[in-house]
Parts: sequence; structure tokens; C-alpha cells
Amino acid sequence: MSEQKRVAFLGLGVMGYPMAGHLAKAGYKVTVFNRTAKKAEQWVAEHGGTSAPTPAAAAKNADIALMCVGNDNDVRQVALGDDGALAGMGSGGILVDHTTASAAVAREVYDACKARGVAFLDAPVSGGQAGAESGKLTVMLGGDADAFAKVESVLQHYGRAVTLMGGSGAGQLTKMVNQICIAGMVEALSEGIAFGQKAGLDVEKVIEVIGKGAAQSWQMDSRGKTMLADKFDFGFAVDWMRKDLAICLDEARKNGAQLPVTALVDQFYSRIQKIGGNRWDTSSLIRLLR
Repeated sequence: MSEQKRVAFLGLGVMGYPMAGHLAKAGYKVTVFNRTAKKAEQWVAEHGGTSAPTPAAAAKNADIALMCVGNDNDVRQVALGDDGALAGMGSGGILVDHTTASAAVAREVYDACKARGVAFLDAPVSGGQAGAESGKLTVMLGGDADAFAKVESVLQHYGRAVTLMGGSGAGQLTKMVNQICIAGMVEALSEGIAFGQKAGLDVEKVIEVIGKGAAQSWQMDSRGKTMLADKFDFGFAVDWMRKDLAICLDEARKNGAQLPVTALVDQFYSRIQKIGGNRWDTSSLIRLLR
């Protein structure tokens, strides 16, 4: 680290907690905020740094404030609320949002920040809890190139790929493409496994064979065997996937894109919720085929 930057991290959920930890391990002085204060105290006990009672207090005088919260409303509250990050940041600061949210809220926060002399980057991530813990997330950003240049080296402490995709909102739009692709792949993998089982094949062997060919995917490599074992506690929850797919489908209604498979898979995830699978991971789609 070429210079000591003052960093704030707002939101210590399953993603934010280890992401902030990587910054502490890299030598940054990190101030954290979490709505459940006990979680922030636990983080400080583990990693050092300090905690603050509000986003504004955590972000006060920070060079870079990073946030990872739940949805659009959370983004507005934590970034723009009376005690939000922007209220505490000085001109020249940079606010980075790792939440998966809409492109519209990204542009809204970008404009509000710009009016206060603060740069804003929407920066959703892919790689799940495992990627956050290992420091190997994919980070896709939208915003201004000069702000990106200042934060790139910071984000590389937990991102193996950190890429500016375009102007404000482009990071969120790229994450939508990511989720659209995942939805289709998980459903296809579910159908393939279920078909193989009905056909009487040794499906574990099938996965090993076809995983060396054109059908190979991260989902197959990482979830094929756990799907076979009927285990669904390995990461990104169905509730969160439905939140993300709702964002994708809403954006598609605005831009005219056709998402027939995504819409269908979203309905399948709705059925998973109805049978109590809200916190199962996304590979639980196969349950509907058994």
C-alpha cells in the first residue's frame, strides 16, 4: 500500500464482513458500521480498527467509503439518509457500493454524490460468500474513470478481477447479465442431472465426463455433486436470487430486452420459496424435478 488511506466499510453481512477483513489485513485503518452493532463489535475484536454508530460517523473524513447492504432502499438509507455516508464525507471522497441493486438507484446516488463533490461507483460483485472469504471476487464497476483509478488497488484486495464497465449504472447492468446467465445455467444443470437419474445413469460419473467438454461450467464444477447429494446450504440464497432477478426483469421491461427463460426460472424459484426453500442456495431448483 503506497499510502495510508482512511477507509470505511458499511454493512457486515456474509459478504461485507470478510471483504472488510481483507482491507484490515492489507494494513488499512478501517472504520466499520453495521445496523446490528454487535456484529461491528465482533469484527473489530477480530480485525482491529474501529466501529461507528452511523454510516455518517463511519465515513467521516474517509478517503474511500465502501458499502454492501441489501437492496435499493437500503442503499438510499445508508448512502443518502440523514445519518448516511454522504452526510459524513468530505469533498474529494469516493463512495463505492458493492450492493446488487438497480441501475436507477446507482444513478440517483451518483448524482447526489456529485452535487457534494464526492465520487460514486456502483460496484456489485460475483463469487458469493466463498469468493468474499477467499478474496477472489469479480467486481464490475460503473462510474468515472478517475475515481476508478483511485480505488482499483483497494478493491484488488478482495477482487481477482476489478473492471470498469462504463458510466454510472454500468456495473449494476453487468451484474444483471451475470444473474441472467446463472439462472439459465442452474436450471439446465438441474434438468440434466434429473434426466440422467431417470435414465439410470451414474450421474456423478456423467458430470465428471461432460465437465471436461463443452457443457462445463462453474455451476457444474461447484454444485453438481452437492445437487446430487440433495444439499443446498452452500451459498447464495433463493431469496436473494429472486431479488436480483426482479431487478433484471424490471430493467428488461424498460429497455425492451426479452428474458423468457429468466422469467420462467424466477417462477421456479418462487415455487422453491413456497416449499420453504427461501434460504436454500440457488442450486435447489433441482428439488422441483424430483
